[in-house]
Amino acid sequence: MASAKQDKIAPIKVRRSKVHGSGVFATATIRKGARIIEYIGERVSHAEADRRYESKTEDDNHTFLFIVDRKTVIDAGVNGNEARLINHSCEPNCESVTDKRRVYIEALRDIAPGEELAYDYQIQREDTDPANIDEVFACRCGAASCRGTMLWPAKRPAKKRRAASAKSAGKRRAKPGAGRQRASGR
Repeated sequence: MASAKQDKIAPIKVRRSKVHGSGVFATATIRKGARIIEYIGERVSHAEADRRYESKTEDDNHTFLFIVDRKTVIDAGVNGNEARLINHSCEPNCESVTDKRRVYIEALRDIAPGEELAYDYQIQREDTDPANIDEVFACRCGAASCRGTMLWPAKRPAKKRRAASAKSAGKRRAKPGAGRQRASGR
């Protein structure tokens, strides 16, 4: 993998995405293992991240939150960079890596010029999720192995489903190390 000291941005460009809204695309070949970009934004506590998004409606899944650790969340909606626009995919070509409390996006394989960058958000589920949570966080990646949701794992046992408060869906954040730590809790 690339050195943590590498701070230069890989050859990328933001443009309209077929997956969702804006996306980030390679403008030159990006080699497997390359550290592409750091996910930056304002570092806040989990309580502050919850406060910022508590008024979001249950069907609004749009946030730029990424868990760093038990104390810190990156809110890329404040002073964020292009990394916040990298879309989710169930067959990603990138992964998030946390190194010394900084979050980076790295290439899982060679990425060709013009290809959209994507990583698996693996957004955590909560006991208070509404029954339609998979619809709220529906995946549009189009991959052959698409699980239909950006949430991880894809299905919960039915006995754990219960009604949720309107604000629970507004507090979503990507898991720490999403793409590496499968079911351990963007």
